[in-house]
Amino acid sequence: MRKIYFLVAGLLSMAAANAQVSFGQMQNEISRGKDGINVFDVQKNDKEFNGISVGLGGAFNMDYHMTNSFNDQPANIGSISGYRLNNAENNFSLPSADMTITAQLFDGVRVNLDIYLASRHHSNTYVKGGYLQIDKLDFIKKDFLADVMKYTTIKIGQMENNFGDAHFRSSDNGNTIRNAFVGNNIMNSFGTEMGMEVYYQRNGWVSMIGATNGNLNQSNAEVTKAVSPSILAKFGYDKQLNKDLRVRLTGSYYHSANLGNANLYSSSRSGFGYWNVLNNNAYQNGTATVPASFNAASTPEGTFNPGFKGWATSYMFNPFVKYKGLEFFGTIELASGGDSAASRDKRTADQYAAEVIYRFGQSEQFYVGGKYNTVSGKQSNADLDGKDTVNKFEASAGWFMTKNILTKLNYVSQNYEDHAQFTGANLNNFYGGKFNGLVFEATISF
Repeated sequence: MRKIYFLVAGLLSMAAANAQVSFGQMQNEISRGKDGINVFDVQKNDKEFNGISVGLGGAFNMDYHMTNSFNDQPANIGSISGYRLNNAENNFSLPSADMTITAQLFDGVRVNLDIYLASRHHSNTYVKGGYLQIDKLDFIKKDFLADVMKYTTIKIGQMENNFGDAHFRSSDNGNTIRNAFVGNNIMNSFGTEMGMEVYYQRNGWVSMIGATNGNLNQSNAEVTKAVSPSILAKFGYDKQLNKDLRVRLTGSYYHSANLGNANLYSSSRSGFGYWNVLNNNAYQNGTATVPASFNAASTPEGTFNPGFKGWATSYMFNPFVKYKGLEFFGTIELASGGDSAASRDKRTADQYAAEVIYRFGQSEQFYVGGKYNTVSGKQSNADLDGKDTVNKFEASAGWFMTKNILTKLNYVSQNYEDHAQFTGANLNNFYGGKFNGLVFEATISF
């Protein structure tokens, strides 16, 4: 943590000491505040390059939770006695915080360093990713391939991979200002892998192709398991048809023939948004101690991870329509994969989500919205009970106090259907499971 403070202090000192270095003059950067909402993929602008510039940004969120969890497990069954879910108090959860350091190094060349200052994955500050964004090739020769680069962007590094459009409207650790709700999709497709993405956007047409090395955690150590590159692609159309109506439709593709140390649905290190739901960590009840084995089926974040191993393929389709203050965003996600590298047997998991938001006020600083999300899939080919299903409804109201400060009140109801009573010899917390309640969230992003 102290090293980051020293780094920031050094950058600021450099900016102050060197007249050629400015502060905050970034090209082709998406706003981290309200103006960045509904901005997808990368964007180009006409900001001039006036020498090296350094930028600093941050994000912070704080939640007050009032939720309750329930399931259909009996208190006593067989040799198990005293089972119950943990109670959740009405209280604040652990806040999250991010830092972003940027530098405009050359005309059309910017570097990003994204840092999780406080998250639930590690107790210490760690780097989410760092990448180079190239919008011009003038560092090779003035106006080199200028006609091509007018519409092209290249991103290289460890970064949030661009699969689908849903992640642009999702919460990511402290950065929750772009999410009108508190929760992300139940099956949350998110990954940060080492790779490259190439974008070409022209006359409303959107296209991207990318490849990564397939690993969430990087290492050059010898491994016994072969890992294949992950392939990413996106194609669509996005047009402001008139001053009131905008229409966007994209289709995205992800494939890995041999998965690395994580899959697309297990790579988020910042969580689901609802904490200590359907959880029964070991507790003391009088003189009885609940067996540690009760924890085996517990998933404190309540997400759905299909747990693909060996290989995985996913398709995502995202329609977006905004008419004046009314907007609709949808997700159709069709995922498939295997249980292991040794088997090519296929199982599937399908996700559907629809959110309707109405933004109003002089600058659309207020909004109300609702979202419905459902996932159904098998988590193992050997699962004889068929597909598990999870449904969620959210309703939210928000107020942008400024373009960088948002407060929202969110209601959630999430239900688990067709989940088995046991996972092996352990009780399954999701058997007849549900949670509901209110969350008040305040977020700052700049």
